Amino acid sequence: MDLKRISKAAVLAALVITSGCITRTTVVPLTGNIMVDGPMMITNGPSQDRVLWQYRTAAAAMNRGQFTYARQLLDDALATAGGISTDKGAKLARSYFHPESAKTFIGEPYERVMAYYYRGILYWMDGEPDNARACFRSAEIQDADTENHQYAADYAILDYLDGLATLKLGGDASDAFKRVETEARLAKPPSPDPKANVLFFVDCSRGPFKYASGEYREELRFGVPSSPVYSAEISVDGQIAHATPYDDLFFQATTRGGRVMDHILANKAVFKTSTDVAGNVGIIAGVIAASQRDRTSQEVGLGLIAAGVVSKIVSASTTAAADIRAWDNLPRYLSFASLSLPAGPHTARVEFFDQYGNLLPHMTKTITLNVPSNGKDKVVFVSDKSLTPQTV
Repeated sequence: MDLKRISKAAVLAALVITSGCITRTTVVPLTGNIMVDGPMMITNGPSQDRVLWQYRTAAAAMNRGQFTYARQLLDDALATAGGISTDKGAKLARSYFHPESAKTFIGEPYERVMAYYYRGILYWMDGEPDNARACFRSAEIQDADTENHQYAADYAILDYLDGLATLKLGGDASDAFKRVETEARLAKPPSPDPKANVLFFVDCSRGPFKYASGEYREELRFGVPSSPVYSAEISVDGQIAHATPYDDLFFQATTRGGRVMDHILANKAVFKTSTDVAGNVGIIAGVIAASQRDRTSQEVGLGLIAAGVVSKIVSASTTAAADIRAWDNLPRYLSFASLSLPAGPHTARVEFFDQYGNLLPHMTKTITLNVPSNGKDKVVFVSDKSLTPQTV
């Protein structure tokens, strides 16, 4: 046995071990305009990113008043996210040699919550508060740890809207509002008025982003961009409604915890370290043994060197990095307000304020709305990113 033969064997073994580890991705040039890039990436981008781009494009469509388009995107995205357990990409991501980004994106719990939350708003907008309530309840499930029962859903706005829809449908909402009392951290929601017929769903500020830390970038972390916007005030026909934050998505992203992939990523990092160390030990021991004069020691040493090389290659092929793909155009704060208005056209003025109560005049929105005469609620979605003026 000689060094050349062993070296060839080591290389062949490494190629066998790492075969199939190469993933091919489609690179599509982006323009920076989400309403151009989103549809293009949904159609032509990597299939594992389709839901991500549907989420992003739906949020942008909401801000532009393109609610029919947002409905279509969210329906398709939620259909995919709801049936993801057998996804081949997720199986690849659980292996040692494929990155987590190889899996089909469905989002962290707070991202899935927002998909259901927006869909619930759109159902209520269509005059279907029962389906809206079902979406808000589905959103709560996304935030709950159903496996270990360690983390309970704690979005005040979801329980508040669940309770309000239940009241409007003639049901008993006392349990939902009791939960709101314990969940409200930023502001205590006002007493619900089931007779209020104009409902304002208000988003503001910039939501969380993701980044990776750790020796192998295996730790998923969250940050939040700087933004002054904190609350809103809505004026219609001399009436004023205050939309103070009920929930903070940055808080939800950083405190949810317990995601299964964290544990798997930790295993990948340990495996990567252990195989790298084993490779170093094998190579060093092999060099020492191969330097001996007797042929047996030399052959053993060459074998150890070959094994060490294979172990090092395996370590290099292990991808432990966290998945930092993110629904990057979400808001940070979620608010709600309601008013009672007579049927017919009205003009709403929505002003935004910073955390200290200072007006941010360049963000003011004007919305023309028409309250229906059939007794159904008029639902208005507005954010600091919404186009203005709008007619809804």
